[in-house]
Amino acid sequence: MASPHPDGRAGIDAALVTRLIDAQFSRWSGLPVTPVAVDGWDNRTYRLGDAMTVRLPTAAGYVPAVTKEHHWLPRLAPSLPVAVPPVLALGAPGEGYPYPWSVRRWLRGETAGPDRIDGLSRFAVSVAEFLLALQRCDASDGPLAGAHSWYRGASPAHYDEETRRCLTALKGRVDTDRARTVWEAALAAPWRGEPVWFHGDIASGNLLVADGELSAVIDFGTSGVGDPACDLVIAWGMFSGESREAFRHGAGQDAETWARARGWALWKALLNLTGYVGTDPGRAARELLVVEAVLADHERFG
Repeated sequence: MASPHPDGRAGIDAALVTRLIDAQFSRWSGLPVTPVAVDGWDNRTYRLGDAMTVRLPTAAGYVPAVTKEHHWLPRLAPSLPVAVPPVLALGAPGEGYPYPWSVRRWLRGETAGPDRIDGLSRFAVSVAEFLLALQRCDASDGPLAGAHSWYRGASPAHYDEETRRCLTALKGRVDTDRARTVWEAALAAPWRGEPVWFHGDIASGNLLVADGELSAVIDFGTSGVGDPACDLVIAWGMFSGESREAFRHGAGQDAETWARARGWALWKALLNLTGYVGTDPGRAARELLVVEAVLADHERFG
């Protein structure tokens, strides 16, 4: 999830990035280094001059994404209908920073929001078309879903214990009987197809919009090959009504895949809600809306 963060988070600041660039990529020395206005949680991102960004993981768990993206993004890009981050260089640990990091070309656009999109239903179809193009990419040597993807692309059963713990904690705040039915339906619908490419975190913060249209998809840190159900959660997180129907129709997929997608959306919403209750009423209310949309969707289609 993208959000504003002050410079210096996770021990990373503009001065460190400047030292890393000076030490490892002297051709870019002297270019200004500035934090981006809206940053992600897994990585810190800085503008490097006008045309590049520097991306640094904030913890060891996010390190596998660096080399994965460095290797696979250039191979996937030619088959995709919109831009993905062009990786220019791979940096090494140094200057007291312990992880590999990367330099990418800056992509034009702003993160997706209703005020930046010309027609949410048309935008939903564009996102669905991107996902289908990604699924058509050659997956034969791709990284199988697992720890590197935070188990996106694997069975939602990996998060069974956590989901049931959240249901217990939220009793009285959500309809836990209906929610448990949705979760168990997801577990009862295993993926039976060949592994395909998935992004793993299709959400508004990772979709860029330019001139009202989808222009790029970023942050492939949780990508891999496996079950594409995790990429459908945006159906309830961003879309509703006509736009949700447009996305559902555009993305296709069988009933069992949609059942698992509801499971993924429910797990994440319950987990977030557990953290927001009592601390952030606004975010808690938004997560409750997702839960209710997922439950209603199950009762309509499940």
